[in-house]
Amino acid sequence: MADTADTERDRPRQFRSVPLGEIETARSRHMWTRSAVGFAESGDLVVTGEWDGTVTARETDSLEARWTVDHPDHAVGIASLAGNGAERDETIVVAGRGESGTIAAYDAESGAQRWRYDTVDDLGEAVKDTVFYLPYIVALETGTDADGNERLYAAARRYERDGERRQWHSTVYAFEADGSIRWTYETDASPIALDLDTAGERLAVGYNRCMGDHDTGLVVLGTESGDLEWTWDPGTEGDRRVGDVSFDGDSIAVSSHGDKRGYLLGPGGAERWRVDLATETEIDGERLYAYPNHAYASDGRVAFVTGNTYAVESRETDSRHPNEHRVAAFDADGDLLWDDAVRGFVHGLAADGERLIAPCAQNFRVRDPDTHAVRWFDLESGDGGCERLEGIATAAAVENGTVAAVEEPVEYHDEGETRGEYALRVGSLE
Repeated sequence: MADTADTERDRPRQFRSVPLGEIETARSRHMWTRSAVGFAESGDLVVTGEWDGTVTARETDSLEARWTVDHPDHAVGIASLAGNGAERDETIVVAGRGESGTIAAYDAESGAQRWRYDTVDDLGEAVKDTVFYLPYIVALETGTDADGNERLYAAARRYERDGERRQWHSTVYAFEADGSIRWTYETDASPIALDLDTAGERLAVGYNRCMGDHDTGLVVLGTESGDLEWTWDPGTEGDRRVGDVSFDGDSIAVSSHGDKRGYLLGPGGAERWRVDLATETEIDGERLYAYPNHAYASDGRVAFVTGNTYAVESRETDSRHPNEHRVAAFDADGDLLWDDAVRGFVHGLAADGERLIAPCAQNFRVRDPDTHAVRWFDLESGDGGCERLEGIATAAAVENGTVAAVEEPVEYHDEGETRGEYALRVGSLE
């Protein structure tokens, strides 16, 4: 299917902007996750987490700050817990990457800290003073238990290397709303994604690097006990496994880093279908591939998003995989509904029912500023829109038809020009 030209998507959106201060300018290659954005469950607050740990809650309509707190680590993830449902009885949960690997919960009204948990106590301290070695909360997920009480799930990991020995330490947590731990699930693999089924009974955990005793890309846990219910793996060689997971009823969509395919699984891991997304292909004498990084499933439709081109035999390549930086949607039988270009690297998808939000950063092989945008797509038809940015979009969230995105400044190594700013962008999708 042909690309939908951004000129057809573009129209004045009047996204509002709030500066977020200073940050090191991004370069041609992608940097580590440095920012986060999310909405309170009520939708009346938009919350940003910054690289230095600053967390600010703003009124969604006016963007006036309600409160600001300092999180112990780089603030890299945001979620909300509704509490008991009373007005303003809501908690903003912030995930960190840093020495303590802190998960902290803040009162949505005042910003007062309600509880804190330092994952470093479970994962161990960083053995090297670099970002990649620090304890890191890679995913947060919220849902309700059988009694209607809110619960938080989190996946944390730490990496270390000693010569040829490489090792991951990871823990999946189930927290009650008051911060008490219901259960944990520990492995020596690297988790990358969480998703909860609609009933709140099962939690899917995707592992993208498996180089130890844990050697399976997907585990499904019972949420009441944390007991393992079943596992699945693409069955590929090497330590690459899964990029993302997404529940839809009793099915789970899985993007596979192992073989660069997309899967839809039924109960117990039974394969319902699989599709090639960015599998190895030869171009100009090189074997090229791209990782399927994201999956989203809803109402019998599944979308996958691919990332950067890589060469099998070398780190550099002048060629590009034909399916890099694309979104493709499939029906319940695995037949293609539509596909389109996202053009830049998507750090993480946001979704609002039948709508996908893709914050698009740089394409480091092309270095085209036109890739910098927030793009959105209707899951059924592929229709959508585009909000262009001068800088790169590195995080996005959506609530009630309002999208919030974080823009970071970028300077391409062969250009010497800084584009964009560190800012929060908020606007309507309608």
